[in-house]
Amino acid sequence: MGGPMSPLEGDIWRYIRDSGAVNRVKTYYLSGRFTGRRFDRLGGGGDAPEVAHRFTGDDLVAVSLLSVQIPGQAAINILEDTSVAEGLIEIPCGVDLWNAPIGVVEPSSAADQIFGRLKGINGVGWVTAHKLLARKRPQLLPVYDRVVKGMLQPRSPKFWIPLWETLQDPAIPERLKEIRVAAGLDESISLLRVLDVALWMASSQPNST
Repeated sequence: MGGPMSPLEGDIWRYIRDSGAVNRVKTYYLSGRFTGRRFDRLGGGGDAPEVAHRFTGDDLVAVSLLSVQIPGQAAINILEDTSVAEGLIEIPCGVDLWNAPIGVVEPSSAADQIFGRLKGINGVGWVTAHKLLARKRPQLLPVYDRVVKGMLQPRSPKFWIPLWETLQDPAIPERLKEIRVAAGLDESISLLRVLDVALWMASSQPNST
């Protein structure tokens, strides 16, 4: 299965084309070895209607399952400063990144502004900010950390728009759906999260790529 010329520096197809991708995703979610398997749906998920437009304690616990520790004062700011989450209501729920208008992830968008507010909190860096937003909009905003950056965008801080452009190739979301089904997961696990796990596991288990 061949892939397109990707706006990302790294080639996504390298990590999702073979059967090893299914095994890696299945191992992550079903082996019981990785706490991050609960990130997506802990407490009903960060995008549940009753909590979709605010940050909650469940969101902070969820990101801790991805090896992120949020200092106490930062946690208080995230939960109690209403200006931090201001604009979440403007970010669509239940919309896959590749089906969303590119403006949703452009600079100065509501998502970008909340990212900036989160990143500006003492003790919350860009990795934690990305994970918090991925928790609130799992279909739209990807988990992005040093592992994924190193694999796909080692020389650039940009990710949302290059990923949006890459995912305009319908073959990539279709392959991610195949991986999700073959790994025995249901649709509560977003395709962006399937991609993230496939990448992360390929990095932690390089001989299985």
